[in-house]
Amino acid sequence: MGNRKAMPRVVRQFIQHVLPQILKPLRALWNELIGFLFLVLAISPVPRLIRDWQTYQETGSGLFRIVLALFFIAMMAFFGIHSFLRARRISRS
Repeated sequence: MGNRKAMPRVVRQFIQHVLPQILKPLRALWNELIGFLFLVLAISPVPRLIRDWQTYQETGSGLFRIVLALFFIAMMAFFGIHSFLRARRISRS
């Protein structure tokens, strides 16, 4: 009967020691996946930006589209790099 009372304590200790060691790499992987997604989102408007820039060079119109695309690219790239840095910080701690 003494073993039955000790079993929940052993399970709790096991979970307290093992679960953080499992969750830490999963959190780092999640941040790396999110970082990759944001970098893909940052790259996706580049072909359109190039076409808009060529149009702007020829006609002088479309500056707002260029500024908007550059803002979007910068924001998504920032989030992507930040996620990779967070994943690195998690894996080193």
